[in-house]
Amino acid sequence: MPKDADHLEGGGEKESKEERVQGASEETVRKRVRANTPSPHRGNMPQASPPRFVSVEELMETAKGVTNMALAHEIMVNQAFQVKPTELPEGSWERRMKEIMHKAFWDCLEAQLKEDPPSYGHAIKLLAEIKETLLSFLLPGHGRLRSRIEEVLDLPLIQQQAENGALDISRLSQFIVGIMGSLCAPCRDEDINKLKEITDIVPLLKAIFSVLDLMKVDMANFAVSSIRPHLMQQSVEYERNKFQEFLELQPNALDYTEKWLEETMKCLREAGTDDCTAASSDPSPLYPLNVHNHAYLRLLKWDHASDPFPETVLMDQVRFQQMQQETDRLVLVSSVLLIVYTTTGEAISGLPGLMETLKNTVNILLADMRAPSFSAQEALANIGEKLCVELSQCLSQHGYSPFSADRRSTLKGQVLATIQPDNTVRKLMDARVQTYLLAYLESSQHKTPPPLPGGLAPVSTELKDLAVRFSYLVNFNKLVFSPFYQKILQKIVTARESSGTEMEEK
Repeated sequence: MPKDADHLEGGGEKESKEERVQGASEETVRKRVRANTPSPHRGNMPQASPPRFVSVEELMETAKGVTNMALAHEIMVNQAFQVKPTELPEGSWERRMKEIMHKAFWDCLEAQLKEDPPSYGHAIKLLAEIKETLLSFLLPGHGRLRSRIEEVLDLPLIQQQAENGALDISRLSQFIVGIMGSLCAPCRDEDINKLKEITDIVPLLKAIFSVLDLMKVDMANFAVSSIRPHLMQQSVEYERNKFQEFLELQPNALDYTEKWLEETMKCLREAGTDDCTAASSDPSPLYPLNVHNHAYLRLLKWDHASDPFPETVLMDQVRFQQMQQETDRLVLVSSVLLIVYTTTGEAISGLPGLMETLKNTVNILLADMRAPSFSAQEALANIGEKLCVELSQCLSQHGYSPFSADRRSTLKGQVLATIQPDNTVRKLMDARVQTYLLAYLESSQHKTPPPLPGGLAPVSTELKDLAVRFSYLVNFNKLVFSPFYQKILQKIVTARESSGTEMEEK
C-alpha cells in the first residue's frame, strides 16, 4: 500500500478523538493531505482491535533472534499459520477515517495530473514507494532485475523529466505491472491481467497498490514456510531459556506440572482406573516417554473450569482445549454411526454414499456443539429423528422392508443415550480414539501411522488430521521442556522409592 497520511494528527492539536472525528470533513482532510502528506496508506492508523499484520521484516527478525516468542511459537506449532491482510472493523471510526483519507489523496492526485501543466509531486512519491516495494521482493539472485528497476525507476531522472514536461507515467506504470507479473505468485496472475486492462492513470496506480499489498502478504507467507525449519532449534532454546529465567524468579513455577506428571504416574501404576485412558500395552509403562505420552493424552480430558493447567503447556491451553472439543465431537459422531449400523443391520451395509450422507447429517446437527446455547439432548433427539427418515428412504429405494416403528424407537433411544458419558457405546469409541491418539504419539518417532481401530472409519480423515496436529504440538513441547520433565520424573521416582523403603523397614 502507499504511505498512510498519519500527519493528519498534527502535533499541536489538543482536541479529543471525538472532536477530531466531528471536525474531520472530507474537505478539511483534502486540504491537509495536499499540504502535508505524500500518500495515504503507509503507517498505521489507531486501530480498535484488528488482526495484527506481520511484515516480512518482522518474520525475518524473529528468525534471527526469536525476539517475539509468541510469534515464533505460533509459527512452530501451527502448521496452518498464515499472515493475513489487516481488516479494520466495518463501520469503525478508524475505517471511516482511512476511507476519507484515501479518497482525499486519490482525488488530490487526479486534480494534480489534470492541471496545466500537470503537477507530478504526489505521483513521483508514489513511484518511489512502488520502487521500494518492488526492490524488497527481490532475492539475491535477482541482480539483473534489480538493475532494470533502478534504471527505469531512476527517481532523479523522473524528477527531471517531470520538470521538463517529458514524464510518461503511463509507460512507467506498464513497466511496473510487467515487473509485478514476473515477481508475483501464480495465484496473482489474474490480478495482474486485470491491471493490464486499466488505462486511466489514477485508477491504475490505485489498483497497483492494492495488488502490491496482496503480494506483500504472499511474500510474508513464503517467508513463514521458509524460516520454519531454521526457526525450530532457536525457538526451542529460546523458550527453554526464558522459562528457566522465570523459574529462577519463581521456584514454585512447576507445581502444577509436577502434580500433572505425578498423577499420571499414579494412574499408570493403578492401570485401569477411570482417570487413566488408553492404558499402554508396554510391559514397562513407567518409562519416562510412556509417562509423558499418557500425561499429554490426559490434557484432552482436562477439566479447565476447576483444575489449573500445567505451566509448561499453558501457552497452548486454548489449542489443547480445542482439540479436546474436536475429540469429543468425533467420539459422538462415531458412536452414533456405530449405533445406526448395529441397529439397522446388513440391509444398509455397503450401500454407496450412505455412510457419508448419515455422517454429514450428524455433523450438521452437532455444528454448534461448542456454543454456550448448545443443547446436547435436543441435538441428539433431532439426530435420531433425521436418521430415521434418511434410513427409511434408503431402505425403500433399495427394496428392503420399511423401517418399523420398533426399530425407529430403538434407534432414537440408543442415539439419545449417548448423551451420558458412561454410555457403553460412547465409552467404547472414546477408548478407541484415545488408543489411536496414544499409538500415534508412540509411533511418531518412526513415522509409521498406527492402524485405525474398528468403528472409526467414518471419521478417519478428521481423526488422522487431529492426530497429526496433536502429535506435532506434543513433540514440540517435549523438545522445549524435556530437561524439566526429566528432573520432575526423577524426583517423583526417588520420592516413591524412598517411601517404599521406609514402609519395608517398618
